[in-house]
Amino acid sequence: MVLTTARRVLRSLVVIILVTMGSVALLSLAPGSAASVILGENATPAAVAKLNARLGMDRPLWHQYTDWLGHAVTGDLGTSPVTNESVTHAVLSRLPVTLELAAIALTLSLAVAVLLAIVSAAREGSAVDRGATALSSVLLSVPAFIAGPVLIYFFSLKLGWLPVSGWARVSTDGLGANLRGALLPAVSIALTEIAAFHRALRADLVSTLREDFIAAARAKGMSPAYVMFRHALRPSSFSLITLAGINLGRLIGGTVVVEILFSLPGLGQLVVSSIVSRDLVSVQGIVVFVVVAYVLVNTLVDLSYQWLDPRVGKVAAA
Repeated sequence: MVLTTARRVLRSLVVIILVTMGSVALLSLAPGSAASVILGENATPAAVAKLNARLGMDRPLWHQYTDWLGHAVTGDLGTSPVTNESVTHAVLSRLPVTLELAAIALTLSLAVAVLLAIVSAAREGSAVDRGATALSSVLLSVPAFIAGPVLIYFFSLKLGWLPVSGWARVSTDGLGANLRGALLPAVSIALTEIAAFHRALRADLVSTLREDFIAAARAKGMSPAYVMFRHALRPSSFSLITLAGINLGRLIGGTVVVEILFSLPGLGQLVVSSIVSRDLVSVQGIVVFVVVAYVLVNTLVDLSYQWLDPRVGKVAAA
């Protein structure tokens, strides 16, 4: 088990190193130079040369990477030449918004999807199963940029239950106001996640419920609910956990449309504003942060398989 864990951690480190090398190399691939892109077409050669020297772009690429990596491992992702703000500070100040949005969306989608999947699998082929499958197909075809305006129209403009846009902070506005502001964007994201989670878990549950050990449990007189939750749900959760881990990592950096639509000060809003202002240093730092978070989340998901079924670790070690 220890060897398997070490191998997976090592693979994750290799991925992170390759991604960081690529992100640093991308700056040198900018037309002309990164400084000329940041400063614009009207920049003087002296200003471009000065900014290139400040960014370290006048040194060999390997030197740029080792210098950047030495700062990055201490938490320093550079300083924006546009705003003069630390990229790390900019990311961390907006990260709570994106994390809360992703966490609420993931929690809602998992809760609804698990319930639907259990009901569908327990009544395979019934009208309830067909209805849940049809609902998941509809939800899967509704992207967040469509669901968001629809939810705003009904729950904000027509009913007036929830705010149209903006973000309320817990420290200043209270938890209630914060959750009211986060609910609509979280639901906009969760709709398609519900469909994906439902399909994955239902398929695995249906397959597991046909196994011999499930038939043996039923033959012993165990209740359907006990068989479902004690014997079937846990070994059927591999695909769901994998999908949830992948989607959580994706949501950390993939809530751009929703954050723009609802005017939320998260990472999505930050990366869009950095791109518009041609702040390549900030874009680089955000990309590296999101990738590292994505890799770490998926590494934890891989390691969780051994908790769900110890046989996975034995097979991998063999």
